[in-house]
Amino acid sequence: MQNLQKTLKKEIFPISLILILAFARLIPHPPNFTPIIAVAIMSSYFFRNILLSCTVIIISMLLADIFIGFYKNIFFVYLSLLLIIYIFSHINRKIKLKNLFIFGLLGSIIFFILSNFGVWILSEMYEKNLNGLINCYLLAVPFFVNTLLSTIIFSYAAFLTKCFYYKEFA
Repeated sequence: MQNLQKTLKKEIFPISLILILAFARLIPHPPNFTPIIAVAIMSSYFFRNILLSCTVIIISMLLADIFIGFYKNIFFVYLSLLLIIYIFSHINRKIKLKNLFIFGLLGSIIFFILSNFGVWILSEMYEKNLNGLINCYLLAVPFFVNTLLSTIIFSYAAFLTKCFYYKEFA
């Protein structure tokens, strides 16, 4: 019981920060300009425990989606976030200020590919062939810009907040 309390005390800051970032989805924002991919990337950096990272992201997404509403491709969105956590849990020790941009780009690309594949497969808007898939991805490019910008901005903000909070300067 004492180990659990010690772990919770140690993890309260990153859990709070990640929940705040995840709930930022609830405030008005430009399309796809949310911190959720940054949360997936940074949760593995903060916790270094893939189960805790997955739990925090799924709970925060579900809580926000209760208010926002559930959508057809929710499986693909959640799957992309879990894949990002999985990938970054293996490279979390390599996350540094100088390479966070590349990691934000990689996370955004993963999210773009999987979530828009879900849109294509589940939507009636696109033909179910290669041309329809390509069209889906092409029409989603403007949203990718916001996804990438928000991921980079929120990743750096979370990273720097952690550095200042723990007085660790990388």
